[in-house]
Amino acid sequence: MTTFLLRRILQLVPVLFGVSIAVFAMIHAIPGDPAEMVAGIDATPHDVEIVRQRLGLDQPLLQQYLIFVGNALTGDFGTSFRTGLPVSEEIMPRFYNTMVLSVAALIISVVVGFVSGVVSAVWKFSIFDNVSLLVSLIGLSMPPFFLGLVLLMVFSVDLGWFPMSGMGDWRHLVLPAVTLGLPSGAVVARMTRSSLIDVLDQDYIRTARAKGLPEYTVVNSHAVRNALIPVITIVGLQMGFLLGGAVVCESVFAWPGIGRLTVQAILARDFPVIQASVLLLAVIFVVVNFLTDLLYGVFDPRIKVQ
Repeated sequence: MTTFLLRRILQLVPVLFGVSIAVFAMIHAIPGDPAEMVAGIDATPHDVEIVRQRLGLDQPLLQQYLIFVGNALTGDFGTSFRTGLPVSEEIMPRFYNTMVLSVAALIISVVVGFVSGVVSAVWKFSIFDNVSLLVSLIGLSMPPFFLGLVLLMVFSVDLGWFPMSGMGDWRHLVLPAVTLGLPSGAVVARMTRSSLIDVLDQDYIRTARAKGLPEYTVVNSHAVRNALIPVITIVGLQMGFLLGGAVVCESVFAWPGIGRLTVQAILARDFPVIQASVLLLAVIFVVVNFLTDLLYGVFDPRIKVQ
């Protein structure tokens, strides 16, 4: 088990290094000069050059990258070009809000997707299975921003059950979490159904049924556990989808999260905020995949020795 953990941890180092390079390169590929935006439309070329030197944008890209990585390792992401505040003070409250939304959406997607997938697999080709497949297909085809607008029209404007925007009590969380979680739930449902159907056709399942074991015991104790590996994989990947989809969802519902902050920073060419936000989301995705690898070893002990 120790060797398994060490191997997975060492694999994170080049991945995080590559992520930092990709983030830095993509940010500096964005059109526009942040020095000109910070200096203002009435600034002279001399004023712009002074701002560029003050922001460190006059230095070679390699030196800028090394400074960025060195500061990031100490938790210092610099100062926002737009507000002049430390980047960590800007993104951490927003990051907390995004994680609340993403975790709530993940819970919805796992519960709805796993339960419907198991029921569909056990009673395949039934009415519930056909309806579940149709609903999951609609969920996969519908863009999150459109689903969010539909939910707003029905449950906020027409029925008045939930607030339209902002962050407050639990009612503010319901519509954004459902909007973000349902498409992922459709993916989890289809993967759970496919994996469980494959397991239920195995010889050991037929043997368990031939021994007279109740169907609940056969499904719960013998089939579900062995069908979890593909489901765990897809759930780990969906966490990345949720973090990325939060950008659109937060814009629709005016949720004060890191996705909305990133969009604002991109429009303002606020490099430090963009770099810190994207890097933080990428690191979370890498960590989630690491935890997914650990869960493989929990549910399938054979993986530990590979």
